[in-house]
Amino acid sequence: MAQIIDMPKLSDTMTVGTLVKWLKKEGDAVKSGDMLAEVETDKATMELESFFDGTLIKQFVAAGAQVEIGGPLAAIGKPGEKVEAPVSPKASQGAAPPEASKSAPAAAPATPSATSAKESAPKAEAPAKASAPAAAPASAPLASNPSPSTPPATGRLRISPLARKLAEEKGLDFSRVTGSGPHGRIVRADILAAAKNPPAPAAKAAGPKADTWPWRSVMDKTPVQADSVAPLSNMRTVIARRLVESKTTIPHFYLEIEVDVAALTALRNNLNAGLAKDGVRLSVNDFILKASAAALRAVPSVNSSWDNTGIKYHSAAHVSFAVAIDDGLITPVIKDTDKKTVFQISTEAKDMGKRAKEKKLAPAEFTGGTFCVSNLGMMGITRFSAIINPPNSAILAVGATQQVPVVKNGQIVIGERLALTLSCDHRVVDGALGAKFLNAIRDHLEYPALLLL
Repeated sequence: MAQIIDMPKLSDTMTVGTLVKWLKKEGDAVKSGDMLAEVETDKATMELESFFDGTLIKQFVAAGAQVEIGGPLAAIGKPGEKVEAPVSPKASQGAAPPEASKSAPAAAPATPSATSAKESAPKAEAPAKASAPAAAPASAPLASNPSPSTPPATGRLRISPLARKLAEEKGLDFSRVTGSGPHGRIVRADILAAAKNPPAPAAKAAGPKADTWPWRSVMDKTPVQADSVAPLSNMRTVIARRLVESKTTIPHFYLEIEVDVAALTALRNNLNAGLAKDGVRLSVNDFILKASAAALRAVPSVNSSWDNTGIKYHSAAHVSFAVAIDDGLITPVIKDTDKKTVFQISTEAKDMGKRAKEKKLAPAEFTGGTFCVSNLGMMGITRFSAIINPPNSAILAVGATQQVPVVKNGQIVIGERLALTLSCDHRVVDGALGAKFLNAIRDHLEYPALLLL
């Protein structure tokens, strides 16, 4: 009997997945452990693994389809074995095989994310017939992959993480490669083809470059960009839903404090100078992650979550940190942060940050955080307020270190100040508790040698 491969749940917030590309064709022999397809979740692009031996006898959806969790993707069985087509594949209409589209009596109401996908997907050649049978014939062949549509003119290049990594390995400029995947997405096959026949280098534009002539944008009278509507990615859809939920259901309040980081800067510079030969470079954020974990130990009531039946207090301090990626952001988690050294935190943060940008994090690496740090200081932002990442009860927003005039012993001197803003869930963290926690972070940063113990 044929085994049905369903869309798995690959992250805690995933509701739908996008089948980016099939790695096996119908009729191919498949062994347990073989990779069948690339699947994009709301947080990463992962390969779908087969747990069965046999032949891939049927693909129920084409590349580019959005499929709900549990929706059928393919069937594995014996060569020549017949398999019944699913009664209602949980895939976006645009990516379903034409035969299924023609036989369907009516389309189900679309979700907002599915609607965007339909607008950019190719339409069926013939309209649905009211008299057609409700289910497609079991022997109906899978439609060939739809021709890639032109990518939306948003300035963002669409490329799968596997293709990006392969391009870097081969030294290819993938911005010159034409994608054959859904919505013009560059996939691995495009990079392999480009490696055999490298694209011609782009012609140099006449006149000064935008990065060397800052007033060019003021004088340019052409349209800013083409009017377009970009389909929502799974990640952007989930981010939008969770942020609206957080901001509208969690009563936020904000506390701000300035930290004297002169001692931290001096300690960090000394450590980096001594460790340069070993390739180690500690960042300010490494110390902030450690200080946050130490403060969670000092004020454990903040290490908690709101639950409709009570307040859940966590025994372990798992500090996450926000990483910006192409489609939004993700928060890798450093488990047991309070028990790790600044050097261990630095190593883990750099590795997880790199893999987050490549969408290579495993689900266990971006779930389970009990507190979050969002740092925009490296982008020149001096202070800001962050939205709480549920189910955490607080999030720390970190700005840039500034040299400012300060008064010490009655004298005006140059000091180094860092602004920290704590967003708190007032259902769990009251003003006095939040202030106590923020002061604990400041104490650890102003006496940074304690963080090395």
